Amino acid sequence: MSSGGLLALPMATSGGSSGSGGLLIFLLPLLLIGWMVFAQRKRQKQAADLQGSIVVGDEVCTTSGLFGTVTAVDDSTVTLEVSPGVNVRYDRRAVGMKVSPSQAPASGQAPTPKQPGQGD
Repeated sequence: MSSGGLLALPMATSGGSSGSGGLLIFLLPLLLIGWMVFAQRKRQKQAADLQGSIVVGDEVCTTSGLFGTVTAVDDSTVTLEVSPGVNVRYDRRAVGMKVSPSQAPASGQAPTPKQPGQGD
């Protein structure tokens, strides 16, 4: 028995589906790229909607994790009161999310760190 006959058999049986396999190789990356573009546009729209809806009095969290209350808003910046009498100015794009008062950390109450050796 020659090895040439064994190699010819699988090639002969898969000859009909090679066209659809080649199409699939090009179609899957295109679908992946299309999905990534769609998801990115959706995130950009959500961020633009959030930044457009910021008003004075909102409790917000910046992308760096700073919580504060909006005290002033203009075209490109927001001013946040992070502690009584302490105002900081941020670019509007730095606001990551609005938070409800129950999600914001309580004023003046820092979490107590656990000491090594204490039980859970």
